Amino acid sequence: MSQNTILGVDVGGTFTDLVLLEGQTVRLAKVPTTPQDQSIGVLSAIDTAGADLGEVALIIHGTTATTNALLERRLAKTGLITTAGFRDILELGRRTRPNAYGMTGTFEPVIPRNLRLEVPERMDAQGRIVTPLDETALKAATEAILAEGCEAVIIHFLHAYANPAHERRAGEIVRAIWPNAYVTLGSELISESREFERGVTAAVNGAVQPLIDRYVQNLSAAIASRGYAQDLLVMNGNGGMVSAPNVAREAAKTVMSGPASGVMAASFVGRRAGQPNLLTYDMGGTSTDVALIRDARPGVSNEIEIEYAMPVHVPMVDVRTVGAGGGSIASVDAAGLLKVGPESAGASPGPICFGRGGTQVTISDANMLLGRLNPEALNAVDAKVSLDSLADAFKTQIGDALGLSATDAATAVLTVANTKMAGAIRMVSISLGADPRDFALFAFGGAGPLHASALAKELSIPKVLIPARPGLTNALGCVVADLRHDFVQTFNQPLDTLDLTALHTAAHDHITRGTKAVEAENVTLDRIDIAQSLDMQFQGQTHVLRVPLETPEPTRDTLRELFERHYFDRFQVELADIKPVLVNLNTSVIGVRPEPDLSVLIDAKGRRDSIHAAQTSTRDVQFNGEIHKTPIYVRDDLPADAALQGPAIVEQFDTTIVIEPGDSVTTDPDGNMIIEVRHDD
Repeated sequence: MSQNTILGVDVGGTFTDLVLLEGQTVRLAKVPTTPQDQSIGVLSAIDTAGADLGEVALIIHGTTATTNALLERRLAKTGLITTAGFRDILELGRRTRPNAYGMTGTFEPVIPRNLRLEVPERMDAQGRIVTPLDETALKAATEAILAEGCEAVIIHFLHAYANPAHERRAGEIVRAIWPNAYVTLGSELISESREFERGVTAAVNGAVQPLIDRYVQNLSAAIASRGYAQDLLVMNGNGGMVSAPNVAREAAKTVMSGPASGVMAASFVGRRAGQPNLLTYDMGGTSTDVALIRDARPGVSNEIEIEYAMPVHVPMVDVRTVGAGGGSIASVDAAGLLKVGPESAGASPGPICFGRGGTQVTISDANMLLGRLNPEALNAVDAKVSLDSLADAFKTQIGDALGLSATDAATAVLTVANTKMAGAIRMVSISLGADPRDFALFAFGGAGPLHASALAKELSIPKVLIPARPGLTNALGCVVADLRHDFVQTFNQPLDTLDLTALHTAAHDHITRGTKAVEAENVTLDRIDIAQSLDMQFQGQTHVLRVPLETPEPTRDTLRELFERHYFDRFQVELADIKPVLVNLNTSVIGVRPEPDLSVLIDAKGRRDSIHAAQTSTRDVQFNGEIHKTPIYVRDDLPADAALQGPAIVEQFDTTIVIEPGDSVTTDPDGNMIIEVRHDD
């Protein structure tokens, strides 16, 4: 077995993707996802790649199992034990609405009210005991929850972030009674203020614990039976990974595992390609994920809300999602307006062009009708569908209502979809204080490269970076991911009265705990990196600013200077008369793995000597209402130093790349395509 033999497998909404690096060779697989049991698709991908698991040193897995369980509310029956008077904190939430401009909407808490029980105990915000823990009442509440058939239990006490003594004692008592390991203490998961967010995060953790534990155990047993001798590693939402035996303990951290792996791959590829500042654009079959990377570091947020009133406050790669994917359904509403998404044809029946019985036109169908997709070689097709039948569908469903021809209707669908996706990218960048023009667009996913050039033009982005295997980038993210553990500690104290010794102690404690956790994994590392930061604000403000910390023992003056400088850089305002407040200490401990060689993703043996030799045909493709006789290339055949001029179509088994008229393309040693976008004045 070689330590360089690494397998990454990621489960998406439509496909399960696999990348197996074996030194200087690569094996790839793309198979349909099996939503009823994702492990079936994972094993199918392993079989398709012909992987000998006895020769594999590491398997890293990105999964949507927890995210899907939350969104579909397929959760384990879970109980909550909380401070007397606070059982409804999960339901009261914040003063927000499901629809910003409406007075209607529904909200279902993760744990129903009858399974949320109270016990006498109370800490104040300074961590002082107000009411001792009633251990007799705690035991009775535990027995009552067990009698209701709960599989997991949450202990969530008021102000446990300031003093977790009651939660820890309750944990000892409950674990002595509870028949399994699915006991979550809120303060062990995250030690920060805000009872609603901390409580929901703990509730999410407990509700998905049994599900992810069973899934990972079953998959681990299956791959062990095929000869794999190590622990399965699972991607976390923070872009790091954790071994299978430890994944259930902090199950909430696997939320957004799949999208995070794609962003980590983008960061890795972009740094090697000399493009450290990226807007990532991952368009799959059901949705589009967008993230921002500065200096090859993805943004990580503790403020992710999976859906309305479901904040999961563990550190996760900051990914924003919009309901526009290749399978997004286009329709004309009662007001005569063209809509694209959020409804999706999904994987089954899928778009009409998949030939699986789909009847509603989608973005993929529009691309097919306009010549951007090859009707003879689409990877997902079960039965060929004629272009005439596609044209009839567009005319009937869209064109007749809008007075458009079939091709004009398809063009309108792409225009609306591109506008929607460009808006999502624009909002992500602006909300993070970034100008899209200062970034390259990193396009991946099965459908991302189809739209990337048009989006870049819409956003005035000068350059598009398309990786060697766009449709397998999330699986590649698993291969290149590092080990990572994140910690948060709330202080919420004015800087003038902050206990510096407590801050320094917590900073060192985070480093020690994270380093031990990283070293405990059986993974070869190059080094361990430490990144610490502080969430700070001026007194009276609600928003916080994240300030990087260069030493675990900063002085008071250093903290003040750092915060005031970052505040001015962000807002161009000085507030000398208002006191700074230190809200949270954040620590990331990262076990950096050796870098794999990405140049093997495209086999050098298949490259042709010239661009012309890589061209297979020409096809009529419509751009901006005009038909262009467009050359079609096979990406794996392109020479290493390829240079193209648009319009052009580049095809590979995992995606199709559309190069708009006037754009120019070069390739780099890793097989990435760099598109210089022409912007008309």
